[in-house]
Formats: sequence, structure tokens, C-alpha cells
Amino acid sequence: MTNREEIERRRTFAIISHPDAGKTTLTEKLLLYGGAIRSAGSVKARGGCYAVLKHTEDLALANRLVEMRDDYSVFATRAFRDFFSQYELHVGSTGNLGLSIGIMGAALGYRVTVHMSADARQWKKDLLRAKGVTVLEYGADYSYAVQKGRERAAEDPRSYFIDDENSVDLFLGYAVAARRLKAQLAEQDVTVDDEHPLLVYIPCGVGGAPGGICFGLKQEFGDAAHVYFAEPVEAPCMLLGLASGLQNAICVQDIGLTGRTAADGLAVSRPSGFVGETVKAIVSGGFTVSDEHLFTDLHALHETERLFVEPSACAGFAGAVELSKMTDYLESSGLGAHWENAAHIVWATGGALVPEGEREKYLAN
Repeated sequence: MTNREEIERRRTFAIISHPDAGKTTLTEKLLLYGGAIRSAGSVKARGGCYAVLKHTEDLALANRLVEMRDDYSVFATRAFRDFFSQYELHVGSTGNLGLSIGIMGAALGYRVTVHMSADARQWKKDLLRAKGVTVLEYGADYSYAVQKGRERAAEDPRSYFIDDENSVDLFLGYAVAARRLKAQLAEQDVTVDDEHPLLVYIPCGVGGAPGGICFGLKQEFGDAAHVYFAEPVEAPCMLLGLASGLQNAICVQDIGLTGRTAADGLAVSRPSGFVGETVKAIVSGGFTVSDEHLFTDLHALHETERLFVEPSACAGFAGAVELSKMTDYLESSGLGAHWENAAHIVWATGGALVPEGEREKYLAN
């Protein structure tokens, strides 16, 4: 089965429809969990919730508790929650994917353990624990937290590790966003074709979410879609992997960078090899953004639109401005001739869950 056929076959479980990721919802059959999913936050909510629900579906089907034609709202019942409580989910995270998996998994009755790197914000750990999630903290980076999560999950046959680096389910869960975006653009009478290109700028950490979205956009819009990954100056792991051709065989510390950034959701030193190999021929490019620039755009968005997003979500705003200066590239790619007709989208999700006190700190920076 091709990836395209796999997308057609799958249900769309989660939708992000607004820069305030707190508006994330589930498919209509799971609106009983709307409160939980509105708490999932960030672009990670789409793929993370999809991966949890896909595993949930697999377990229910394997145990003959449901059939594909059934109404999945039965997952909200006590009987199903008791059944899923026999199983455990593990995930490694800098914060946002952990929130998505933890909140969704706990809502369905799973025992959930989130393995968090040193970059994770304390408020995210506190929120997860308040939801009944076990949080294990490590003094090392994202890659180490992921490794420990894999090891713990492998110890128990009833445990399942949700892998942002290698999961096809997670990747295709993110890809569904493109179909939703296509419908939204059509509703707004926005034309996307060769003469009206679509340029999308997406914050990138390990690569799962932006890679999946990129794949979906190319499936929906073909060569009219141009996707650019935005990464912190000190942690451009995907850009490094793609530019060197080494993918996950190289990390940012190998070239003297620290991997540290105020954009905790993007503080990843080594990219996903699976994602790199999948998107290397379809992603249009990448760029880096300083922490200072992230906060400049965070403030500007709040002051002009009264929208608050966390620093990680601000990485893409520099894209169109910087790209407009690259006249040689625009001419060689053919974009220059249609620049005035182009639609630009900054993928800015994440921030709805940030506590008021933390918001004030960000805005004071």
C-alpha cells in the first residue's frame, strides 16, 4: 500500500485550525474528549493524538471490542477506559509531544509515561502530572530521553512507544493537516496552482511534524507547494542532516553548536533519519532564526493581533521576509515571476496552555 493510499484509508482524528492550538478538536465521534484535546496544545497535538487513537483502534480491533464501522465514541465509556488501563504508553519529548500523548492517553485510560529532556519547561511537567501522567526527567537532551523511553517500553509487552522519529502513524497523522488546509483555503477562495504558489514556513525540531505536513502538502498541491523548515540558530538539526546528506548520522554538537535555545520545542540536536530520507526531495529549503528574533516576533504578534504563541511557534515568521531577499533563488526556482500572487502561511501553533505567569515572562523578555 502506498503512503497516499494509506492516508486515504485512515480516519482524521485531530484538526488544528487556528494559530492558537487550544482550538484543536477531535473528530465528531470523539467530541466527548474535546476538553482533553483542547488541552493538548501545539502542532504536536495533531500527530500525537492521531498516534494514540490509531494504537487505541488497533488494540480494540485486535481484541474484537469494535469493528471499523462502529461509532468510536464507545472509547469514552468506563468499560473501554478500564480495558486500556492495562496498557502503557511511553514517549520521549522536549515538552509539546509529551503534552499531546500524555493528555490524550490519560483521557482514554492508559498509563502514560513521558520521558522529558533537560530542555522541557517546568510548567509542562507540572501540567502532565496534574493530568495523572508519570513524568521522568533527565539531565540530558532530547535524544537521550527518547532512548530511555524506548528502553522502558521494550521491557513490557503491554507498553507502546510513540516514536516521533520513526513512526509512520505519527507522520501520516501530521500529514492530514494538509487536507484540512486545502479545504480552508478553498473556503477563503485562495487559489493554489503554478501561477499562485503556496509557501509554507514550519518550525522544525526532530522533524516529525513538519516532515509529515510537508509530505501532505506535496500530496495535495504538488509542485505548487513550497515548504521551508525553520530552526533555531543553535539547533538546526534537520537542516544539518539534509545539507550534509548524513541525516541522523550527524548532530549539531558535531559542528560546534550547543543545541540550546529558548524555543524548547525545537531544542533537538539530532534529526529523524526517517523523516530526512522521506522529505529530502520534496522540502524546498530551511533557514535558522536567533532566539532574539523569536522574541521580537512573539511581541509583534501579541501587540498587533493579540495572539500569544510560545517562542517555538514563532520560528516561521522570518521566512517570507528572508526569502524575498534571495533574488537569485527566486529567479532560478521560478517563484520570482509569481511572487506577487503567492500565498504565505506561517505554521504557528502552540501557546494556549502557557500559564499566565509564564506568558508574562515571555512578553517581558
